[in-house]
Amino acid sequence: MLSNTSKYAIRAMIYLALNGDKISKIGIRKISGDLTIPSPFLAKILQILAKHKLLSSTKGPNGGFGLGRDPNKITLYEIVTVIDGNDIFDKCLISLRTCNEESIPCPMHFRYESLRLEIKKLFQEQDLGSLAMDIKQQDRIYAL
Repeated sequence: MLSNTSKYAIRAMIYLALNGDKISKIGIRKISGDLTIPSPFLAKILQILAKHKLLSSTKGPNGGFGLGRDPNKITLYEIVTVIDGNDIFDKCLISLRTCNEESIPCPMHFRYESLRLEIKKLFQEQDLGSLAMDIKQQDRIYAL
């Protein structure tokens, strides 16, 4: 359902929420190595997130990435829409247009609409900080 790019972005943001702090930054090689994401691809994703102020970045030998703001104020919805736009939350399941009742709805509209709205609500309500805390409290290694 989510693009690989969005999945990588979410994984990287969770990783930074779990491993970062307000002072030091984590380098791209460390993040990509730990998450097994190709470094050039991850770098592009993190640059997009930094451009939208979800991450902060510092260049240089001690540079790297950190969260741009409080993880409790960053939602999964925000991460996904920055990376992929809001098509997953607004577009029709089988058409390329926004699915609504004012135009001719697609054959799946009435079955899919409630699911799409639930997914949107879930992503809008799920913040990064709570997700990271849930992972940390379960005291288990989560395969990011």
